[in-house]
Amino acid sequence: MTSEATYTAWFEQLGRGDVPTVGGKNASLGEMVRTLGEKGVSVPGGFATLASAYRTFVRDNDLTPLIASAMTDWQKGVIDLAEAGTMIRKAFLRGSWPGPIAAEILEFYAQLSRRYGVEATDVAVRSSATAEDLPDASFAGQQETFLNIRGPDALLDACRRCFASLFTDRAISYRQTKGFDHLQVALSIGVQKMVRSDLAGSGVMFSIDTETGFDKVVLIDAAWGLGETVVQGQVDPDQYTVFKPLLDDAALKPILDKKRGAKAIKMIYDSTGSRPVRQVPTSRAERDAFVLADGEILRLARWARDIERHYGCPMDMEWAKDGETGELFIVQARPETVQSRRSLTEVRTYSITGKGPVAVKGLAIGEAVLTGRVKVIESARDIADFPDGAILVTSTTDPDWVPIMKRAAAIVTDHGGRTSHAAIVSRELGLPAIVGTGDATHRLHDGQDVTVSCAEGDQGFVYEGIGAFTVDTTTLEDLPPTRTEVMLNLGNPAAAFRWAKLPADGVGLARMEFVISNAIKVHPVALTRFDAVTDEDARKAIVALTRGYADKPAYFVEALARGLSRIAAAFHPKPVIIRMSDFKTNEYAGLIGGAAFEPHEENPMIGFRGASRYYSDRYRDGFALECRAIRMLREEIGLTNVVIMIPFCRSLGEADRVLQVLAENGLERGRNGLQVYVMCEIPSNVILAPAFAERFDGFSIGSNDLTQLTLGVDRDAGDLAALFDEEDPAVKWMIGHVIEAARIAGAKIGLCGQAPSDRPDFAGFLVDCGIDSVSVTPDSFVAVKKSIAAAEKKRRETGS
Repeated sequence: MTSEATYTAWFEQLGRGDVPTVGGKNASLGEMVRTLGEKGVSVPGGFATLASAYRTFVRDNDLTPLIASAMTDWQKGVIDLAEAGTMIRKAFLRGSWPGPIAAEILEFYAQLSRRYGVEATDVAVRSSATAEDLPDASFAGQQETFLNIRGPDALLDACRRCFASLFTDRAISYRQTKGFDHLQVALSIGVQKMVRSDLAGSGVMFSIDTETGFDKVVLIDAAWGLGETVVQGQVDPDQYTVFKPLLDDAALKPILDKKRGAKAIKMIYDSTGSRPVRQVPTSRAERDAFVLADGEILRLARWARDIERHYGCPMDMEWAKDGETGELFIVQARPETVQSRRSLTEVRTYSITGKGPVAVKGLAIGEAVLTGRVKVIESARDIADFPDGAILVTSTTDPDWVPIMKRAAAIVTDHGGRTSHAAIVSRELGLPAIVGTGDATHRLHDGQDVTVSCAEGDQGFVYEGIGAFTVDTTTLEDLPPTRTEVMLNLGNPAAAFRWAKLPADGVGLARMEFVISNAIKVHPVALTRFDAVTDEDARKAIVALTRGYADKPAYFVEALARGLSRIAAAFHPKPVIIRMSDFKTNEYAGLIGGAAFEPHEENPMIGFRGASRYYSDRYRDGFALECRAIRMLREEIGLTNVVIMIPFCRSLGEADRVLQVLAENGLERGRNGLQVYVMCEIPSNVILAPAFAERFDGFSIGSNDLTQLTLGVDRDAGDLAALFDEEDPAVKWMIGHVIEAARIAGAKIGLCGQAPSDRPDFAGFLVDCGIDSVSVTPDSFVAVKKSIAAAEKKRRETGS
């Protein structure tokens, strides 16, 4: 840092080496202004007071004896924390500004105002403690921020309040926990030009997935107005997820997910002048719209990537959009301190084995399951009533809640998103939390026994009663290498980032129908032929789900593409084999609007399913939407590692018709590297394997259906369960024969059934046959990998 001033410095004079002088926030702002402006990262101008200003203020107002006495009395139990903090803060607010410090602050403020062409510009006044925002000492909002401060008197008053905020109850408690000497920590004040985000939007951004630690995405939360509503968890924001590895290609739009939040309120300037800012309800149009356009999402994501690259670690950032100019700005950046320090060699898996009815649901924070008793707390004033180890249920949290959050077993809130205060603090404390439930404080009551589950994907559930669950710990260190690829079977996109840490060779089976049934919910033909939907309840549901889309089919295409994109991105650039829809007619009929478009079948298992649907006039336009989604995945988002797979293809003629329909929908095999696989689950696929290999790039053996159709056993028939055996000699002959045929034809072949997970000997049989890959559920990955390694070792030793 270089400056002729004694107590202040411009941001551009600061760098990340100045943390002892100006704290983490202000050092980081200076670092970005100095080094990232040339990369296009915009940071509002401003200046910082130095730690020497704080220490001089304390010395000249003789505050050290009072601070020391109050801290000693609190630690001895003579007074409580609230009394100690109040005593010190009042002393700061009574203090007088030393003349040289006040003069420098006001001179810098005048110069800043002249930079922006006004007499007295509006500024944000932020606190930056000298021990704050270090990798091992970053907590959400320990000191205060004051927005829309204008004029010399208001600025000096806000600065004095910043100094006092070093001794809020939460800040004192935090320093005590971290072992910092209260008299050694100083405070720097950042005075930064306000961005008129009250006229647009703002939010928080992470360069890492905040739940799983998956480091290839940028997570952006956005709400209307000033950003404090997002930081404090008072609003349910939009959320956007962007895939970093494809951001360099300007022709792509690698946005993996866009979720529209409720955004019920916003913080704006108070035009009455009675206070700097106020909260108001948002309009219906604002609630229905996304805060950011796609181009703005991508610009922020590129900035996050550049900031992360510069700092060399995952980053936690705040951004704002100026409603007058349309410009985007980064207003804060600091190292992310939770996921970036988690172990990448251990996976702990929680599984619910018994549960009651769902009481409430929201966004899952963490991946754990626990049981306990509810305590509803409406105000931080009631902290004394909270019993240690209870499940905290409240509307929202802010930094004043940290002492009670430390004593909770889990946290459930009505409001907030993944970057809200409750979510951030829960992660740092290692607590499971469910945020944004909407009505937990109304549906749950004191003393109620519940089960909190954050182990079922993006959504978290509070179940009534004490449920049952298991915990498995998987260690990834020293897993043996194998020639046979071990891939994953995945259906739930919400779990994909969680499993990305597994050293899998890709995804051998991604089930499209999971996204359709859980995220889309609507029969695709009910969207393409909406006028033919006569059920009024179905029509209303479809209208509600497709609100905001230019046309109803676009809803299906975008939701399917973005859902599948999370799976494809999690394992990029390794292959991800997506099976086109394989619902049976009864399952399709269960989708919204589906009953009108599906025939009734006595045996849907061997009826109108798989390939036969894709070229049929009954479903052809529905299949066209599936194809549009795959094209969006590969061509717009850029995930060309996606391989498509055709299920239940009965004959060579059917294979030719399906390939033709794919080509008509822009998915021509071989174009832009597109590979098309076929499921091997019908005896005809085995018998005519060489001819099928001429038409497809690979096979994936579906051992369940192949066993069913080889032995003539309904796999769902309980009375015949003993006859359903994937290790029956006839089934093993089928599998061995098709593996040999595929290898002769030069086609890839794998198996995506459950047998290798359940039976190590069966995995050995597949290795002996020379199979290329085995695809298994994530929880059995380690065991199967070891079984295959043992089988390959045995084969080498015996020379077979």
